[in-house]
Amino acid sequence: MVEDFLKEYAKLISDSPDIIRTERINLGENFDEIIIYASRADTGKLIGKESKMINAIKTVVIGYKAKDPTSYRITVKAIEEWFSRGLHTW
Repeated sequence: MVEDFLKEYAKLISDSPDIIRTERINLGENFDEIIIYASRADTGKLIGKESKMINAIKTVVIGYKAKDPTSYRITVKAIEEWFSRGLHTW
């Protein structure tokens, strides 16, 4: 649910919404990392000036914790990293 929200929100901000991808990695008990892959130009938009945008996104995800005990780490990466990891099948 959090992953879907982040993906849809990133698409709203992005200039290239069709290439937005997300990946969820379980890092341990009740701790996951969600990676948002976007074009290099859109990574700046998702992070924001002085990291204000990504911090606002993290605040919303923290609010979700009332329903879900999982903690999340949110990371934004350029889509080129998606391809280099061999995850380019969509």
